[in-house]
Amino acid sequence: MGALRIGFAGTPDFAARHLQALLKQPEHSLVAVWTQPDRRAGRGKQPTPSPVKQVALEAKIPLLQPVKLDPDAQSAMAAQNLDLLVVVAYGLLLPQAVLDMPRLGCINVHASLLPRWRGAAPIQRCIEAGDKHSGICIMQMDAGLDTGPALKRSAFELTPRETAASLHDRLLQAGVPALLECVEELACGTAVAQPQPETGITYAHKISKADARIQWQLPALAIDRQIRAFNPVPVAHTQLDDLVIRIWQCELVPGPVDAEPGTILGADKEGIRVACGEGSIRIQRLQLPGKKALPAADLLRGQAVTFAPGKRFNPA
Repeated sequence: MGALRIGFAGTPDFAARHLQALLKQPEHSLVAVWTQPDRRAGRGKQPTPSPVKQVALEAKIPLLQPVKLDPDAQSAMAAQNLDLLVVVAYGLLLPQAVLDMPRLGCINVHASLLPRWRGAAPIQRCIEAGDKHSGICIMQMDAGLDTGPALKRSAFELTPRETAASLHDRLLQAGVPALLECVEELACGTAVAQPQPETGITYAHKISKADARIQWQLPALAIDRQIRAFNPVPVAHTQLDDLVIRIWQCELVPGPVDAEPGTILGADKEGIRVACGEGSIRIQRLQLPGKKALPAADLLRGQAVTFAPGKRFNPA
């Protein structure tokens, strides 16, 4: 087994954690990192480096931030003479010229059990759809959208109260060791790629704020999934009078309900119970505009009138 010259392309925290793991492997050389250009974020809308950029700067690895992988960016990559490019939630499509560039090609750590949830938001869409299982798939990349053959899979069951935050962390626990094993198998020439199944294909479309707006006419089960799927980003939200309320946590309440969807049925130390199209939920943690997220019991001490029974969250 020879030492590999590895490049890494990624942007968010999920990618940064995989980059950190690769940096701890002394047998290979991580020679360059690609990440998205700095984006404006926070209240001041200041340019903010991605988590991957922060890791690369701390490790003093050559860093590139092309807006797109045009011929100039491709020439810069070719100069690195890569054996392998590892891609984790990079955010830019790799043209065929880039896919063909490294000696061992490009591999991608994807946060779903392909071919289910190809695309941008597999973690959120998995929970929103009520899936019972998730996991990591490491694939050999080709020109399609997450269509390449699988080199490694790691599957597990979801918990009944799984959120995007908890699933993100569990996928990291599965993805990091799977990536390190895959790199070693590629270096040794023992990696075996299996074509993805041709059935069960779904697409995890990019999340918008509109996706997170609660439609109270839906069944309570669907709303519960929505709240868990969009915790911590972009956070499920609804409107009460002129206030946009962000809902972080809820629980399902058993039993039928005879009230218009969105109607507040009760508000006490257990939470704020709300009628849905079928059944009801109890909001346990929520956030007023410009304020911190709080347990419902704490918020009700000063806002009981705001959430009085009989008031109604605006239907979507």
